[in-house]
Amino acid sequence: MTQPPNAEQPWPPQSMPQQPAAGQQPPAGQLPFGQQSAAQHQPFPAQQAAPPPGPYPAPAKKKPSKLEANFGVTLAVLLGIASIVTAWASFQASIYDGKMAEKNTLAGILAAEAESMYLEANSTYLTDAATFARITELTVQEQYGDSYTADIARETLTVLLFQSVSDDLLNAIDWSNAQNDLDPESYVSPQESDEYLSALFGGYQDTKTAANEAMEAAAVYNDLGDQLTLATVMLAISLFLYGLAAVVKSFDMRLFLAAIATLITVIATAIGVFAIMQPTP
Repeated sequence: MTQPPNAEQPWPPQSMPQQPAAGQQPPAGQLPFGQQSAAQHQPFPAQQAAPPPGPYPAPAKKKPSKLEANFGVTLAVLLGIASIVTAWASFQASIYDGKMAEKNTLAGILAAEAESMYLEANSTYLTDAATFARITELTVQEQYGDSYTADIARETLTVLLFQSVSDDLLNAIDWSNAQNDLDPESYVSPQESDEYLSALFGGYQDTKTAANEAMEAAAVYNDLGDQLTLATVMLAISLFLYGLAAVVKSFDMRLFLAAIATLITVIATAIGVFAIMQPTP
């Protein structure tokens, strides 16, 4: 048997992996015979140049525009103006609502009073109609009855005219007699007199007219109050948009929200001013 050149060096060399026997696993950390680790195939990393020693200069920041720098102050001013206009519109709306309630109450009182006056006047009208019919009957008995009947009719007529005939009805009777004397072919009732009807139903007509005017005034105040309430709602929306513009980081979005809020504020202010300038009863 031939010996290795160097008897001191074992054979086979230790640097070469030994093939394990059949059915025997290779030692831990050793790849099977004929295989190499992936690290042995990877090339050496290229050497990178070391960065220069610090300190390093900070990157240049974009200088904000004058509008962007002062936008916070501008937004605060616009927000204050919108808040003042909101308070003003709300106050005016409450005033108009109070006046509307006052006019509605007055209209209800006047309408009830007018109804009472109408019932009273109508009752007097019916009573005067019955009284005038009785006067006509007594007048005929006085003119065409016998002496005894005529005397009784005359005395009864005197008492009736004194107790039950008002001055308005008495004047209406005189007016009716004059009209009938001018045209005997047609009959004119005393209750057709304009002066008599005005004296009887004039108070009702005046009170009813006042009640209608109060109701119309309430409707005007209600409409103006609704316009101011609409302006208040729009101003509340603008305040919300101003609040969003104050917290959004994007300057373009802040500018857009502030522009929309300002437009809504201008429209709401115009609505409120238009409502205030309307004539009121």
